[in-house]
Amino acid sequence: MGRKTQITREMILKAAYELLDESGIGAVAIKTIAARLGCSTQPVSWQFGSMLELKKELYDYSVKMLYGSLEEDMKGKDAIDAFFISGIRYISGACDHPNVFKFVNVEDPMVTIGERIGGDASIFSIQFDDEAAKMLESEYDIAPEKIGEMVRDIVIYTHGLAVMMMFDNYRLPKKDACIMVLNMGIRLAKNLGIEIDEKKRSKLQKQLD
Repeated sequence: MGRKTQITREMILKAAYELLDESGIGAVAIKTIAARLGCSTQPVSWQFGSMLELKKELYDYSVKMLYGSLEEDMKGKDAIDAFFISGIRYISGACDHPNVFKFVNVEDPMVTIGERIGGDASIFSIQFDDEAAKMLESEYDIAPEKIGEMVRDIVIYTHGLAVMMMFDNYRLPKKDACIMVLNMGIRLAKNLGIEIDEKKRSKLQKQLD
């Protein structure tokens, strides 16, 4: 008789993520995960205890899958390049993995994982894309609060566009949405005195090809 495969937490999370990506969080259940793995429900229940605990870890796993390499992708880039890269990744997540994007960025975490990300504080009291703001502050002699406002406004714009793309089923091409983010970023940067010339704009746009 062959040795039974040991079902690990990583295997369970990977299966849960696949179900989420394919069909949304409603498809993620102990029975469907077990069926995907070809095992009984016992190993899934034993590893996580409850569906709520599994979804909490699935949330972190999904964030890592969507954005885990972003910091590495931004490393060594100037602030404008890095900020645009983060916008591209956000739009791409909504287009390429809409069910995962919805779970991570749109659905109420109190409902899906039983707690709010960031606690009870308003989302508008949290620094938007703190890393991007710090990079811009290090390169430009502009008041931090002004840079923070610019970052906040482009993040809100990008999130709104990403949500629209999530439901649009590619009627607007992903590249066009990314160019919209780029154009909005250029306009907001110009308001602060950060000029992005045509050569720089062309370089940024080539990242979409």
